[in-house]
Amino acid sequence: MLRPQRELPRQISDAHVDALVALDPITGTNLGTSAGAGRLPDFSPDGAAAEAGLARETLVRLAGSDAQADAGVDADVERRCARLLRERLDAELAQYEAGEHLRAVNNISSPLHRVRKVFAVMPTRTPEDWAAIAQRLRAVPDCLSGYRASLAEGVGRGVAAAPRQVRANVAQLEEWLGSTGSAGGGFGPLAAGAPPHLRAEVEAAARVATGAFAELREWFRREYEAQATGAGAEDAVGRERYGRFARHHTGADLDLDEAYAYGWEEFHRLLPEMRAEATRILPGGQDPWVVLAWLGDHGKSVHGVEETRVWLQSLMDEAVAALDGRHFDIAEPVRHVESCIAPPGGPAAPYYSQPSLGFTRPGRTWLPTLGRTRFPTHDLVSTWYHEGFPGHHLQLGHWTFTAARLSRYQTNVAKVDATTEGWALYAERLMDELGFLTDPAHRLGHLDDQMMRAVRVVIDIGMHLRLSIPAHSPFRPGERWTPALAREFLGRYSGRPAAYLDSEIVRYLGRPAQAISYKLGERAWLEGRERARAKQGPDFDLKRWHMAALSLGSLGLTDLSDELGSL
Repeated sequence: MLRPQRELPRQISDAHVDALVALDPITGTNLGTSAGAGRLPDFSPDGAAAEAGLARETLVRLAGSDAQADAGVDADVERRCARLLRERLDAELAQYEAGEHLRAVNNISSPLHRVRKVFAVMPTRTPEDWAAIAQRLRAVPDCLSGYRASLAEGVGRGVAAAPRQVRANVAQLEEWLGSTGSAGGGFGPLAAGAPPHLRAEVEAAARVATGAFAELREWFRREYEAQATGAGAEDAVGRERYGRFARHHTGADLDLDEAYAYGWEEFHRLLPEMRAEATRILPGGQDPWVVLAWLGDHGKSVHGVEETRVWLQSLMDEAVAALDGRHFDIAEPVRHVESCIAPPGGPAAPYYSQPSLGFTRPGRTWLPTLGRTRFPTHDLVSTWYHEGFPGHHLQLGHWTFTAARLSRYQTNVAKVDATTEGWALYAERLMDELGFLTDPAHRLGHLDDQMMRAVRVVIDIGMHLRLSIPAHSPFRPGERWTPALAREFLGRYSGRPAAYLDSEIVRYLGRPAQAISYKLGERAWLEGRERARAKQGPDFDLKRWHMAALSLGSLGLTDLSDELGSL
Protein backbone atom coordinates (compact mmCIF):
# COMPACT_ATOMS: atom_id res chain seq x y z
CA MET A 1 0.00 0.00 0.00
CA LEU A 2 1.41 3.34 -0.99
CA ARG A 3 1.92 5.88 1.75
CA PRO A 4 0.23 9.21 0.91
CA GLN A 5 2.78 11.78 -0.10
CA ARG A 6 3.05 14.82 2.10
CA GLU A 7 5.06 18.00 1.62
CA LEU A 8 8.73 17.91 2.44
CA PRO A 9 10.19 20.62 4.71
CA ARG A 10 12.35 21.98 1.90
CA GLN A 11 9.30 22.29 -0.35
CA ILE A 12 7.52 24.20 2.41
CA SER A 13 10.54 26.42 3.02
CA ASP A 14 10.82 27.22 -0.71
CA ALA A 15 7.15 28.16 -0.81
CA HIS A 16 7.68 30.30 2.28
CA VAL A 17 10.59 32.14 0.61
CA ASP A 18 8.53 32.80 -2.52
CA ALA A 19 5.70 34.25 -0.42
CA LEU A 20 8.14 36.22 1.70
CA VAL A 21 9.74 37.80 -1.38
CA ALA A 22 6.30 38.93 -2.50
CA LEU A 23 5.87 40.70 0.85
CA ASP A 24 9.48 41.80 1.24
CA PRO A 25 11.10 42.55 -2.13
CA ILE A 26 14.38 43.50 -0.41
CA THR A 27 14.79 39.83 0.46
CA GLY A 28 14.28 39.07 -3.23
CA THR A 29 17.02 41.52 -4.22
CA ASN A 30 19.40 40.00 -1.69
CA LEU A 31 18.66 36.59 -3.19
CA GLY A 32 19.39 37.93 -6.66
CA THR A 33 15.91 37.55 -8.10
CA SER A 34 14.25 40.27 -10.15
CA ALA A 35 10.88 39.62 -8.52
CA GLY A 36 9.59 42.88 -7.09
CA ALA A 37 12.81 44.69 -8.05
CA GLY A 38 11.03 48.04 -8.30
CA ARG A 39 9.09 47.69 -5.04
CA LEU A 40 9.88 48.02 -1.34
CA PRO A 41 8.40 46.26 1.70
CA ASP A 42 5.35 47.50 3.55
CA PHE A 43 6.75 48.49 6.94
CA SER A 44 3.36 49.60 8.25
CA PRO A 45 1.48 47.64 10.93
CA ASP A 46 -0.50 45.92 8.15
CA GLY A 47 2.72 44.82 6.46
CA ALA A 48 4.07 43.37 9.70
CA ALA A 49 0.77 41.56 10.28
CA ALA A 50 0.97 40.04 6.78
CA GLU A 51 4.46 38.64 7.45
CA ALA A 52 3.31 37.27 10.81
CA GLY A 53 0.35 35.65 9.08
CA LEU A 54 2.68 34.01 6.58
CA ALA A 55 4.83 32.65 9.43
CA ARG A 56 1.79 31.11 11.11
CA GLU A 57 0.57 29.55 7.85
CA THR A 58 3.99 28.05 7.19
CA LEU A 59 4.15 26.56 10.70
CA VAL A 60 0.78 24.89 10.11
CA ARG A 61 2.05 23.40 6.85
CA LEU A 62 5.26 22.30 8.55
CA ALA A 63 3.32 20.43 11.21
CA GLY A 64 1.91 18.22 8.47
CA SER A 65 5.17 17.70 6.61
CA ASP A 66 7.02 14.45 6.07
CA ALA A 67 10.81 14.13 6.16
CA GLN A 68 11.10 10.35 5.95
CA ALA A 69 13.88 8.93 3.79
CA ASP A 70 12.01 8.06 0.62
CA ALA A 71 14.00 7.55 -2.56
CA GLY A 72 15.83 10.72 -3.53
CA VAL A 73 15.21 12.41 -0.18
CA ASP A 74 18.08 13.37 2.13
CA ALA A 75 16.45 12.86 5.51
CA ASP A 76 19.15 14.76 7.41
CA VAL A 77 18.79 17.81 5.18
CA GLU A 78 15.01 17.72 5.53
CA ARG A 79 15.27 17.33 9.30
CA ARG A 80 17.64 20.28 9.65
CA CYS A 81 15.49 22.40 7.36
CA ALA A 82 12.38 21.61 9.41
CA ARG A 83 14.11 22.43 12.70
CA LEU A 84 15.47 25.71 11.37
CA LEU A 85 12.17 26.78 9.83
CA ARG A 86 10.25 26.01 13.01
CA GLU A 87 12.78 27.67 15.31
CA ARG A 88 13.17 30.82 13.19
CA LEU A 89 9.46 31.38 12.65
CA ASP A 90 8.72 30.83 16.33
CA ALA A 91 11.41 33.40 17.23
CA GLU A 92 10.07 35.90 14.67
CA LEU A 93 6.52 35.53 15.94
CA ALA A 94 7.66 36.05 19.53
CA GLN A 95 9.23 39.35 18.45
CA TYR A 96 6.13 40.37 16.50
CA GLU A 97 3.75 39.56 19.34
CA ALA A 98 5.90 41.62 21.70
CA GLY A 99 5.53 44.61 19.35
CA GLU A 100 9.22 44.95 18.53
CA HIS A 101 8.37 46.06 14.97
CA LEU A 102 6.64 49.09 16.50
CA ARG A 103 9.90 50.42 17.96
CA ALA A 104 12.42 49.20 15.36
CA VAL A 105 14.95 52.04 15.55
CA ASN A 106 18.66 51.28 15.83
CA ASN A 107 21.89 52.39 14.17
CA ILE A 108 22.60 49.37 11.98
CA SER A 109 19.66 47.22 10.84
CA SER A 110 16.34 49.06 11.08
CA PRO A 111 13.91 49.41 8.15
CA LEU A 112 15.62 52.71 7.44
CA HIS A 113 18.97 50.94 6.97
CA ARG A 114 17.46 48.13 4.92
CA VAL A 115 16.01 50.61 2.44
CA ARG A 116 19.25 52.57 2.18
CA LYS A 117 21.44 49.50 1.71
CA VAL A 118 19.33 47.68 -0.86
CA PHE A 119 20.27 50.14 -3.61
CA ALA A 120 23.95 49.22 -3.16
CA VAL A 121 23.25 45.61 -4.14
CA MET A 122 20.83 46.15 -7.01
CA PRO A 123 22.15 45.18 -10.47
CA THR A 124 23.09 48.03 -12.80
CA ARG A 125 24.01 46.20 -16.01
CA THR A 126 21.00 46.87 -18.24
CA PRO A 127 18.46 49.65 -18.90
CA GLU A 128 15.87 47.40 -17.25
CA ASP A 129 18.00 47.34 -14.10
CA TRP A 130 18.09 51.13 -14.02
CA ALA A 131 14.36 51.35 -14.65
CA ALA A 132 13.84 49.13 -11.58
CA ILE A 133 16.15 51.37 -9.55
CA ALA A 134 14.16 54.46 -10.56
CA GLN A 135 10.88 52.73 -9.74
CA ARG A 136 12.19 51.64 -6.32
CA LEU A 137 13.51 55.13 -5.58
CA ARG A 138 10.04 56.52 -6.28
CA ALA A 139 8.62 53.94 -3.86
CA VAL A 140 10.72 55.23 -0.94
CA PRO A 141 8.22 57.86 0.32
CA ASP A 142 5.37 55.36 0.73
CA CYS A 143 7.72 52.83 2.29
CA LEU A 144 9.02 55.27 4.89
CA SER A 145 5.49 56.50 5.51
CA GLY A 146 4.56 52.94 6.49
CA TYR A 147 7.58 52.79 8.78
CA ARG A 148 6.53 56.02 10.47
CA ALA A 149 3.01 54.61 10.89
CA SER A 150 4.40 51.62 12.79
CA LEU A 151 6.50 53.82 15.05
CA ALA A 152 3.55 56.12 15.67
CA GLU A 153 1.35 53.16 16.57
CA GLY A 154 4.05 52.02 18.96
CA VAL A 155 3.93 55.36 20.73
CA GLY A 156 0.16 55.04 20.98
CA ARG A 157 0.58 51.63 22.61
CA GLY A 158 3.28 52.89 24.96
CA VAL A 159 5.93 51.01 22.98
CA ALA A 160 8.66 53.33 21.72
CA ALA A 161 12.32 53.26 20.77
CA ALA A 162 14.90 54.68 23.14
CA PRO A 163 15.69 58.35 22.40
CA ARG A 164 19.39 57.50 22.11
CA GLN A 165 18.61 55.37 19.04
CA VAL A 166 16.55 58.14 17.47
CA ARG A 167 19.36 60.64 17.91
CA ALA A 168 21.83 58.18 16.38
CA ASN A 169 19.60 57.81 13.31
CA VAL A 170 19.29 61.59 12.96
CA ALA A 171 23.08 61.91 13.06
CA GLN A 172 23.51 59.17 10.46
CA LEU A 173 20.92 60.77 8.20
CA GLU A 174 22.56 64.17 8.52
CA GLU A 175 25.91 62.73 7.49
CA TRP A 176 24.45 60.74 4.60
CA LEU A 177 22.14 63.44 3.28
CA GLY A 178 24.73 66.20 3.33
CA SER A 179 23.26 69.10 1.36
CA THR A 180 19.83 67.64 0.75
CA GLY A 181 18.92 67.72 -2.90
CA SER A 182 22.46 68.22 -4.13
CA ALA A 183 24.32 65.71 -6.24
CA GLY A 184 26.61 64.92 -3.31
CA GLY A 185 23.91 64.00 -0.80
CA GLY A 186 21.50 61.12 -0.32
CA PHE A 187 20.92 59.10 -3.49
CA GLY A 188 22.55 61.68 -5.76
CA PRO A 189 25.75 59.65 -6.30
CA LEU A 190 23.68 56.61 -7.27
CA ALA A 191 22.06 58.50 -10.16
CA ALA A 192 25.46 59.48 -11.55
CA GLY A 193 26.00 55.91 -12.75
CA ALA A 194 22.81 55.73 -14.82
CA PRO A 195 23.04 55.47 -18.64
CA PRO A 196 22.71 58.87 -20.37
CA HIS A 197 19.23 58.30 -21.76
CA LEU A 198 17.89 57.35 -18.29
CA ARG A 199 19.95 59.69 -16.13
CA ALA A 200 17.35 62.45 -15.90
CA GLU A 201 14.68 59.95 -14.82
CA VAL A 202 16.94 58.37 -12.21
CA GLU A 203 18.09 61.76 -10.93
CA ALA A 204 14.48 62.87 -10.48
CA ALA A 205 13.66 59.63 -8.65
CA ALA A 206 16.76 60.03 -6.50
CA ARG A 207 15.59 63.49 -5.44
CA VAL A 208 12.22 62.04 -4.47
CA ALA A 209 13.83 59.31 -2.35
CA THR A 210 16.36 61.68 -0.80
CA GLY A 211 13.55 64.07 0.11
CA ALA A 212 11.68 61.24 1.83
CA PHE A 213 14.72 60.44 3.96
CA ALA A 214 15.07 64.14 4.81
CA GLU A 215 11.42 64.21 5.90
CA LEU A 216 12.02 61.15 8.09
CA ARG A 217 15.02 62.87 9.66
CA GLU A 218 12.92 65.91 10.52
CA TRP A 219 10.10 63.75 11.89
CA PHE A 220 12.57 61.88 14.06
CA ARG A 221 14.06 65.13 15.33
CA ARG A 222 10.92 67.24 15.79
CA GLU A 223 8.29 64.69 16.78
CA TYR A 224 9.32 61.12 17.46
CA GLU A 225 12.23 61.76 19.82
CA ALA A 226 10.00 63.80 22.13
CA GLN A 227 7.25 61.19 21.91
CA ALA A 228 9.69 58.41 22.72
CA THR A 229 11.02 60.39 25.67
CA GLY A 230 7.48 61.00 26.88
CA ALA A 231 6.69 57.30 26.57
CA GLY A 232 9.50 56.57 29.02
CA ALA A 233 11.49 54.41 26.61
CA GLU A 234 14.75 53.26 28.19
CA ASP A 235 18.06 51.97 26.88
CA ALA A 236 18.01 48.79 28.97
CA VAL A 237 15.38 46.27 27.84
CA GLY A 238 15.30 44.03 30.94
CA ARG A 239 15.57 40.26 31.29
CA GLU A 240 12.31 39.24 29.58
CA ARG A 241 12.83 41.26 26.40
CA TYR A 242 16.51 40.41 26.36
CA GLY A 243 15.72 36.70 26.49
CA ARG A 244 13.52 37.04 23.38
CA PHE A 245 16.23 38.96 21.56
CA ALA A 246 18.79 36.36 22.58
CA ARG A 247 16.60 33.63 21.13
CA HIS A 248 16.24 35.67 17.92
CA HIS A 249 19.99 36.19 17.49
CA THR A 250 21.29 32.84 18.74
CA GLY A 251 18.55 30.30 18.16
CA ALA A 252 18.73 29.13 21.77
CA ASP A 253 17.07 29.81 25.11
CA LEU A 254 20.19 30.97 26.90
CA ASP A 255 21.15 30.87 30.53
CA LEU A 256 21.99 34.57 30.60
CA ASP A 257 23.83 34.44 33.92
CA GLU A 258 26.05 31.63 32.63
CA ALA A 259 26.72 33.60 29.44
CA TYR A 260 27.64 36.68 31.50
CA ALA A 261 30.06 34.59 33.57
CA TYR A 262 31.56 33.12 30.38
CA GLY A 263 32.22 36.61 29.06
CA TRP A 264 34.22 37.37 32.20
CA GLU A 265 36.10 34.07 31.91
CA GLU A 266 37.19 34.99 28.39
CA PHE A 267 38.16 38.48 29.53
CA HIS A 268 40.47 37.06 32.22
CA ARG A 269 41.88 34.43 29.82
CA LEU A 270 42.76 36.97 27.14
CA LEU A 271 44.22 39.71 29.36
CA PRO A 272 47.57 38.02 30.21
CA GLU A 273 47.94 36.80 26.61
CA MET A 274 47.55 40.36 25.37
CA ARG A 275 50.10 41.61 27.88
CA ALA A 276 52.62 39.01 26.73
CA GLU A 277 52.09 39.90 23.07
CA ALA A 278 52.36 43.63 23.81
CA THR A 279 55.78 43.03 25.40
CA ARG A 280 57.02 41.55 22.12
CA ILE A 281 56.32 44.91 20.45
CA LEU A 282 57.39 47.35 23.18
CA PRO A 283 59.47 45.59 25.86
CA GLY A 284 59.00 46.59 29.47
CA GLY A 285 55.55 45.32 30.46
CA GLN A 286 53.57 47.96 28.60
CA ASP A 287 49.79 48.05 28.89
CA PRO A 288 48.40 46.32 25.72
CA TRP A 289 46.20 49.29 24.88
CA VAL A 290 49.10 51.70 25.23
CA VAL A 291 50.92 49.52 22.72
CA LEU A 292 47.87 49.45 20.43
CA ALA A 293 47.72 53.25 20.56
CA TRP A 294 51.44 53.35 19.73
CA LEU A 295 50.80 51.05 16.76
CA GLY A 296 48.04 53.36 15.63
CA ASP A 297 50.52 56.23 15.48
CA HIS A 298 53.78 54.48 14.58
CA GLY A 299 52.97 50.98 13.30
CA LYS A 300 52.52 49.79 9.74
CA SER A 301 49.72 51.55 7.90
CA VAL A 302 48.24 52.02 4.44
CA HIS A 303 47.76 55.58 3.18
CA GLY A 304 44.81 56.45 0.98
CA VAL A 305 41.27 55.10 0.85
CA GLU A 306 41.63 53.42 -2.54
CA GLU A 307 45.06 52.09 -1.61
CA THR A 308 43.54 50.53 1.51
CA ARG A 309 40.72 48.96 -0.48
CA VAL A 310 43.28 47.40 -2.84
CA TRP A 311 45.41 46.21 0.08
CA LEU A 312 42.40 44.52 1.71
CA GLN A 313 41.57 42.88 -1.63
CA SER A 314 45.09 41.45 -1.84
CA LEU A 315 44.84 40.21 1.75
CA MET A 316 41.73 38.20 0.91
CA ASP A 317 43.14 36.94 -2.40
CA GLU A 318 46.25 35.70 -0.61
CA ALA A 319 44.14 33.92 2.01
CA VAL A 320 42.15 32.11 -0.68
CA ALA A 321 45.32 30.95 -2.42
CA ALA A 322 46.84 29.72 0.83
CA LEU A 323 43.76 27.95 2.20
CA ASP A 324 42.21 26.33 -0.86
CA GLY A 325 43.01 22.62 -1.12
CA ARG A 326 44.82 22.53 2.23
CA HIS A 327 42.23 23.51 4.80
CA PHE A 328 39.12 23.96 2.63
CA ASP A 329 37.85 22.89 -0.77
CA ILE A 330 36.67 26.24 -2.15
CA ALA A 331 34.28 26.18 -5.11
CA GLU A 332 35.35 28.37 -8.02
CA PRO A 333 32.53 30.96 -7.67
CA VAL A 334 33.37 31.37 -3.98
CA ARG A 335 36.99 32.18 -4.68
CA HIS A 336 36.09 35.73 -5.67
CA VAL A 337 35.14 38.43 -3.14
CA GLU A 338 35.19 42.21 -3.65
CA SER A 339 36.71 44.74 -1.28
CA CYS A 340 34.54 47.89 -1.13
CA ILE A 341 34.41 51.21 0.71
CA ALA A 342 31.21 51.72 2.71
CA PRO A 343 29.08 54.80 1.98
CA PRO A 344 29.01 57.50 4.68
CA GLY A 345 26.31 57.81 7.30
CA GLY A 346 26.28 54.16 8.33
CA PRO A 347 27.63 52.10 11.20
CA ALA A 348 31.29 52.43 12.14
CA ALA A 349 32.03 48.71 12.01
CA PRO A 350 33.08 46.86 8.82
CA TYR A 351 30.51 44.50 7.36
CA TYR A 352 29.92 41.93 4.61
CA SER A 353 27.19 41.37 2.02
CA GLN A 354 26.43 37.86 0.73
CA PRO A 355 26.56 37.00 -3.00
CA SER A 356 23.33 36.56 -4.89
CA LEU A 357 22.13 33.13 -5.97
CA GLY A 358 24.05 32.28 -9.12
CA PHE A 359 26.83 34.70 -8.08
CA THR A 360 25.76 37.42 -10.50
CA ARG A 361 26.53 39.73 -7.56
CA PRO A 362 29.71 38.76 -5.69
CA GLY A 363 30.23 38.72 -1.96
CA ARG A 364 31.60 42.05 -0.74
CA THR A 365 33.41 43.35 2.31
CA TRP A 366 32.79 46.99 3.28
CA LEU A 367 35.17 49.33 5.09
CA PRO A 368 33.71 52.48 6.72
CA THR A 369 36.39 55.16 6.57
CA LEU A 370 34.97 57.53 9.23
CA GLY A 371 36.72 60.34 7.39
CA ARG A 372 40.18 58.73 7.65
CA THR A 373 42.73 58.39 4.89
CA ARG A 374 45.38 56.47 6.88
CA PHE A 375 44.64 52.95 8.10
CA PRO A 376 46.92 51.06 10.53
CA THR A 377 47.15 47.41 9.52
CA HIS A 378 47.30 45.84 12.99
CA ASP A 379 43.51 46.11 13.45
CA LEU A 380 42.57 45.21 9.86
CA VAL A 381 44.19 41.83 9.19
CA SER A 382 42.16 39.73 11.63
CA THR A 383 39.04 41.79 10.88
CA TRP A 384 39.29 40.95 7.17
CA TYR A 385 39.81 37.27 7.95
CA HIS A 386 36.49 37.66 9.81
CA GLU A 387 34.63 39.56 7.08
CA GLY A 388 36.18 37.88 4.03
CA PHE A 389 38.26 34.71 4.03
CA PRO A 390 37.92 32.35 5.79
CA GLY A 391 35.11 34.11 7.63
CA HIS A 392 31.79 35.41 6.37
CA HIS A 393 32.52 35.08 2.67
CA LEU A 394 33.68 31.49 2.84
CA GLN A 395 30.70 30.41 4.91
CA LEU A 396 27.99 32.44 3.21
CA GLY A 397 29.54 31.99 -0.22
CA HIS A 398 29.60 28.22 0.32
CA TRP A 399 26.00 28.34 1.51
CA THR A 400 25.06 30.19 -1.68
CA PHE A 401 26.91 27.60 -3.74
CA THR A 402 25.04 24.74 -2.00
CA ALA A 403 21.61 26.42 -2.02
CA ALA A 404 20.24 23.94 -4.57
CA ARG A 405 21.16 20.97 -2.36
CA LEU A 406 19.84 22.57 0.80
CA SER A 407 17.29 25.35 0.34
CA ARG A 408 17.24 29.09 -0.14
CA TYR A 409 15.79 29.41 3.33
CA GLN A 410 18.69 27.55 4.98
CA THR A 411 21.41 29.29 2.99
CA ASN A 412 20.25 32.81 2.15
CA VAL A 413 17.25 33.87 4.23
CA ALA A 414 17.34 32.47 7.76
CA LYS A 415 20.86 33.32 8.88
CA VAL A 416 21.30 32.95 12.66
CA ASP A 417 23.84 35.42 14.04
CA ALA A 418 25.38 32.91 16.46
CA THR A 419 26.12 30.55 13.57
CA THR A 420 27.44 33.15 11.12
CA GLU A 421 29.23 35.50 13.52
CA GLY A 422 30.40 32.52 15.53
CA TRP A 423 31.99 31.01 12.42
CA ALA A 424 33.64 34.32 11.50
CA LEU A 425 35.16 34.64 14.96
CA TYR A 426 36.23 31.00 14.81
CA ALA A 427 37.86 31.82 11.44
CA GLU A 428 39.94 34.56 13.07
CA ARG A 429 41.19 32.12 15.70
CA LEU A 430 41.79 29.44 13.06
CA MET A 431 44.08 31.79 11.13
CA ASP A 432 46.05 32.31 14.33
CA GLU A 433 46.22 28.54 14.86
CA LEU A 434 47.42 28.05 11.28
CA GLY A 435 50.26 30.55 11.71
CA PHE A 436 48.96 33.49 9.69
CA LEU A 437 49.35 35.96 12.57
CA THR A 438 53.05 35.66 13.40
CA ASP A 439 53.59 39.43 13.15
CA PRO A 440 53.26 40.58 16.80
CA ALA A 441 51.30 43.69 15.78
CA HIS A 442 48.81 41.68 13.74
CA ARG A 443 48.47 39.12 16.52
CA LEU A 444 47.90 41.80 19.15
CA GLY A 445 45.24 43.25 16.86
CA HIS A 446 43.65 39.79 16.67
CA LEU A 447 43.67 39.43 20.45
CA ASP A 448 42.15 42.91 20.73
CA ASP A 449 39.36 41.71 18.42
CA GLN A 450 38.85 38.66 20.62
CA MET A 451 38.85 40.79 23.77
CA MET A 452 36.29 43.15 22.29
CA ARG A 453 33.94 40.22 21.64
CA ALA A 454 34.38 39.03 25.26
CA VAL A 455 33.75 42.56 26.56
CA ARG A 456 30.62 42.68 24.39
CA VAL A 457 29.16 39.69 26.21
CA VAL A 458 29.87 41.31 29.57
CA ILE A 459 28.50 44.77 28.86
CA ASP A 460 25.63 43.78 26.57
CA ILE A 461 24.12 41.46 29.16
CA GLY A 462 25.27 43.67 32.02
CA MET A 463 23.67 46.87 30.67
CA HIS A 464 20.37 45.37 29.63
CA LEU A 465 19.89 43.29 32.78
CA ARG A 466 21.44 45.97 35.03
CA LEU A 467 23.78 43.43 36.60
CA SER A 468 26.46 44.11 39.17
CA ILE A 469 30.13 44.10 38.22
CA PRO A 470 31.74 41.12 40.00
CA ALA A 471 34.35 41.39 42.71
CA HIS A 472 37.06 39.84 40.52
CA SER A 473 36.75 42.64 37.94
CA PRO A 474 39.68 45.07 37.62
CA PHE A 475 37.07 47.69 36.70
CA ARG A 476 34.69 49.19 39.29
CA PRO A 477 33.81 45.98 41.18
CA GLY A 478 30.44 46.04 42.91
CA GLU A 479 28.96 48.84 40.79
CA ARG A 480 25.92 48.26 38.60
CA TRP A 481 26.26 48.48 34.81
CA THR A 482 25.02 51.59 33.00
CA PRO A 483 25.67 52.69 29.40
CA ALA A 484 28.20 55.24 30.69
CA LEU A 485 30.13 52.57 32.61
CA ALA A 486 29.94 50.22 29.62
CA ARG A 487 31.46 52.91 27.37
CA GLU A 488 34.21 53.52 29.92
CA PHE A 489 34.95 49.79 30.18
CA LEU A 490 34.93 49.33 26.40
CA GLY A 491 37.25 52.30 25.99
CA ARG A 492 39.64 50.94 28.61
CA TYR A 493 39.83 47.45 27.08
CA SER A 494 39.65 48.16 23.34
CA GLY A 495 42.07 49.64 20.85
CA ARG A 496 39.35 51.12 18.63
CA PRO A 497 38.91 54.86 17.95
CA ALA A 498 36.46 56.80 20.12
CA ALA A 499 33.91 57.33 17.32
CA TYR A 500 33.85 53.59 16.68
CA LEU A 501 33.32 52.81 20.37
CA ASP A 502 30.54 55.38 20.71
CA SER A 503 28.79 53.75 17.75
CA GLU A 504 29.27 50.32 19.31
CA ILE A 505 27.51 51.25 22.55
CA VAL A 506 24.55 52.60 20.60
CA ARG A 507 24.55 49.40 18.56
CA TYR A 508 24.49 47.14 21.64
CA LEU A 509 21.67 49.12 23.20
CA GLY A 510 19.65 49.16 19.97
CA ARG A 511 20.15 45.49 19.08
CA PRO A 512 20.03 43.64 22.40
CA ALA A 513 21.82 40.25 22.43
CA GLN A 514 23.19 40.52 18.89
CA ALA A 515 26.63 41.39 20.22
CA ILE A 516 26.83 38.26 22.39
CA SER A 517 26.24 35.97 19.41
CA TYR A 518 29.89 36.23 18.27
CA LYS A 519 31.57 34.79 21.33
CA LEU A 520 28.83 32.29 22.18
CA GLY A 521 28.74 31.14 18.58
CA GLU A 522 32.52 30.75 18.48
CA ARG A 523 32.32 28.61 21.62
CA ALA A 524 29.84 26.29 19.88
CA TRP A 525 32.11 25.94 16.81
CA LEU A 526 35.18 25.21 18.95
CA GLU A 527 33.37 22.74 21.21
CA GLY A 528 31.81 21.01 18.21
CA ARG A 529 35.21 20.61 16.57
CA GLU A 530 36.72 19.13 19.71
CA ARG A 531 33.81 16.70 20.19
CA ALA A 532 34.20 15.54 16.59
CA ARG A 533 37.97 15.22 17.09
CA ALA A 534 37.49 13.15 20.26
CA LYS A 535 34.90 10.96 18.54
CA GLN A 536 37.05 10.21 15.48
CA GLY A 537 40.45 10.11 17.16
CA PRO A 538 43.33 9.70 14.69
CA ASP A 539 40.87 9.57 11.78
CA PHE A 540 39.81 13.17 12.37
CA ASP A 541 40.45 15.30 9.27
CA LEU A 542 40.12 19.04 9.82
CA LYS A 543 39.47 19.92 6.17
CA ARG A 544 36.77 17.28 5.88
CA TRP A 545 35.18 18.51 9.11
CA HIS A 546 35.28 22.11 7.95
CA MET A 547 33.54 21.34 4.68
CA ALA A 548 30.94 19.11 6.35
CA ALA A 549 30.28 21.81 8.94
CA LEU A 550 29.98 24.56 6.33
CA SER A 551 27.56 22.37 4.36
CA LEU A 552 25.05 22.19 7.21
CA GLY A 553 23.54 25.56 6.30
CA SER A 554 22.05 27.83 8.92
CA LEU A 555 21.10 26.40 12.31
CA GLY A 556 20.13 27.77 15.67
CA LEU A 557 22.78 27.53 18.36
CA THR A 558 21.20 24.56 20.15
CA ASP A 559 20.95 22.55 16.95
CA LEU A 560 24.38 23.68 15.76
CA SER A 561 26.08 22.34 18.87
CA ASP A 562 24.44 18.96 18.40
CA GLU A 563 25.25 18.72 14.69
CA LEU A 564 28.90 19.82 14.80
CA GLY A 565 29.88 17.20 17.33
CA SER A 566 28.35 14.40 15.29
CA LEU A 567 30.17 15.14 12.02
